Amino acid sequence: MHERDVVAWTTMIAGYTSCNRHTSAWTLFSEMLREDTDDPNAYTLSSALKACKGMKSLPCGSLVHGLAVKHGMGGSVYVDNALLDMYATCCVTMDDACVEGIEPSSFSFSIVVRACTSISSCTHGKQIHGAVYKHGLDSNVPVMNYILDMYCRCSSLCEASHCFHDMTQRDYKIAPNQEIYGCVVDLLGRGGRVEKAYELIESTLFKPDESVWAAFLGACKAHRLLGLGKLVVRRVLDLRPNMTGIYLMLSNMYAADGKWGDCAKMRKLMSGMGNKKEAGRSWVKVRDQVYSFVVGDKVGSHMECVYEVLETLVQHMKTARYIPDVDCLIHDLEDGPCYRS
Repeated sequence: MHERDVVAWTTMIAGYTSCNRHTSAWTLFSEMLREDTDDPNAYTLSSALKACKGMKSLPCGSLVHGLAVKHGMGGSVYVDNALLDMYATCCVTMDDACVEGIEPSSFSFSIVVRACTSISSCTHGKQIHGAVYKHGLDSNVPVMNYILDMYCRCSSLCEASHCFHDMTQRDYKIAPNQEIYGCVVDLLGRGGRVEKAYELIESTLFKPDESVWAAFLGACKAHRLLGLGKLVVRRVLDLRPNMTGIYLMLSNMYAADGKWGDCAKMRKLMSGMGNKKEAGRSWVKVRDQVYSFVVGDKVGSHMECVYEVLETLVQHMKTARYIPDVDCLIHDLEDGPCYRS
């Protein structure tokens, strides 16, 4: 395009972020600012903030925040909520994550509760829960789901139980759904009450989906209940036969139990089906340059420095006498057989 207006820029930036190409979105946003032909609007800044959130880059997000103030967009609901979401993702304390003057809404409360979850701040979460009641949003299903999930991930069994009871039994009568039951099953599993979690699943009025069973399978793995885990795997695979993560989790359970032959069979089955778990990608910003890499990555001029730093961290952990959990540390079959290290 010879002439690119703010709509064209914003469309491309939003497109990159929706495809999880956050670095490309940020590069395009920076190019837009350099050309200085059109001022960004609220939609442009909210899309750029999503890219900052995806890269977990607080400096980039702070830059966009400054642009929002400069262009008088501090009151835009799109910009304000995107700012809150970015700070909630990139910051390590709730004080840093707070943005003043944002209109309370179900969306903004959901973002703040997710921030409490990410930093395991149950104290702040309880305060937000009180504010939700104050603003009359305690019957909002997504908000209450996030609050319940926050209590579960903060291992607050008592508060989660009260929240679940209020949602399903009291005046609100929020119909329990798969997400709610998945949260409670996950919490009970974390607390070691695996049999109670199984009873809860069996008592549901609907057929549990793979997310509920996957949460329960995670509890079986954590408490090394291989027999019950195999039963759950059959339930999940009946629903989604090609769910790669389930095969991988079961193979790890076999490895933790010392059943290396069964572990190898599961990995071979995955290989034969062509299933491969998608690798997670990490981003790090060094001197205004964003680098991305995956586990075992050896491509790129920066990787030598990464491995040098990693070796330093490993030595620090050894000095601190850190003992890693290697029960499920296994190789892919194409790299060699399963083994303990």
